[in-house]
Formats: sequence, C-alpha cells, structure tokens
Amino acid sequence: MAEPNDGAPTSLDAILGGRLRLRQPLSGHRVGADAVLLAAAAGAPARRLVDVGAGVGAVGLALIQRWPEAAGDLVEIDPALARLARENAALNGLSDRARVVVADALDARGRRAAGLADGAADLVVANPPHFAPGAVRASPDADRARAHVARSLPREASPLEAWVVACLALLAPGGRFVMIHRPEALPAILPALAPRLGDLALRPVRPRADAAAIRLIIGGIKGSKAPLRILPGLALHEPSGAFAPLAEAIHRGEAFL
Repeated sequence: MAEPNDGAPTSLDAILGGRLRLRQPLSGHRVGADAVLLAAAAGAPARRLVDVGAGVGAVGLALIQRWPEAAGDLVEIDPALARLARENAALNGLSDRARVVVADALDARGRRAAGLADGAADLVVANPPHFAPGAVRASPDADRARAHVARSLPREASPLEAWVVACLALLAPGGRFVMIHRPEALPAILPALAPRLGDLALRPVRPRADAAAIRLIIGGIKGSKAPLRILPGLALHEPSGAFAPLAEAIHRGEAFL
C-alpha cells in the first residue's frame, strides 16, 4: 500500500492477466469490468486516441499498450486521479506515448487551453457517469460519486448529451467513438448519438445468457451514413457462476469484441 501526493491510500493491482499494472485508490471508484469491456470493444487499432474521464488510466493505457503505433491523451478532471494515471503510464513504460491531461472535457474552452485539439483523434472512448443528478443517492465518497453520478450543468443539454458532444468534438471525421453505459439509458443515448454518428452498433452485456442486459457497449463512426446494428450479446458467466469462455479471455487480455 502507498499514498499519492494527496495522502489517500492506494493499492497496486494488475488487470488483463497481469499485462497492465495500475495504482489506484483503495476507496472510492476502482477499476472493474466496465473498463475491461470498454477496452476490449475499442475496435481496430488507432494511431491517436483520447480516453475521456480516464480516471487512473485503465482504458487508455490498455489500448496504448495493445497497439504499439498508438499514442493518446488521458483526460481526467480530478488532479489526484490524474497523478495516478501519470504514475501508471510510467509504471507500464508508456509515458512516451500517453499524455495525461487535467481538464474538464465538457468545457470546450478549458479543454482547448489544456492542449486538446478538436477533430484530431481517430478514436475516443468514454465511460460516462451512469446516473443523472438526483436519480440515485450519491456516494459520500467524492471520487465514487463523481464517477457514477453526472454533475448538474448550467445549460439545457442533458449531462449525457454534453458528454457525447464533448467526445465527438475531439473526434476526426471518420473516427470511431465507443462508450459503455447502462441499458436503461438507451432512450437518452440514441437521440444524443444518432444525429452525430453513423454505423451505430449496440452490444448488450448480460450477467448470464438468459438474463437481461446490465450494460450496453455503443460504438459509431463520425460522419458515416450506415444504419444502426444490434450485435450479438456478451454473456459474462455460465449458469454455474464461472466466467464464460469469451468473457474470461477478455479479462485475461487475450480476446476482444
């Protein structure tokens, strides 16, 4: 156990079968299945990527590590998490290709001032907060609350639409956007994405093959006119409770969606 500069205790953990080591806070939001699934669903290799809301850097670093030609920006609003993301880039030998940017991605002027150029990324990945303000009781832990509940915005756009607009502003024409969210958010997701992306692909993630989806992985191409597709679902577990073979291979870093 160690402490970052702000004094909060951290642990050093490994994901993807030990391929990626991450220092992360012991309390609050911790890297889990959502990050692993989002990294697995990122698609073909990209040369320039942006991980919006990167936290300690799990998704962005996993992709940069997987693709030797890739470089990217890990965008995080919390300076303490950004310090850990920077430490994790160094820990995994990726500092020369991973830049950690402390910025509010939803603030267009602020992100440009931080050096994030609009229209420059081949791939943008995001795991936005899954709940609107007031929809659930927020955790007393500020880090966990920020990861799970979107903050109120002083404008008409919904928090989810604001995330989508910010992410797509960073994306080049023909670039790919991928995010993971809760299935009950689909009525808000489609109106936010459909006017801006084509070739939309939705993949349900279920705890078991016979269960309702607990996550949706959504991807699309900026400027494409191709129609929406519903992809085969991913079942995480067998009836016995053991990992299903594909899900286990994904968590080991040996398979992708």
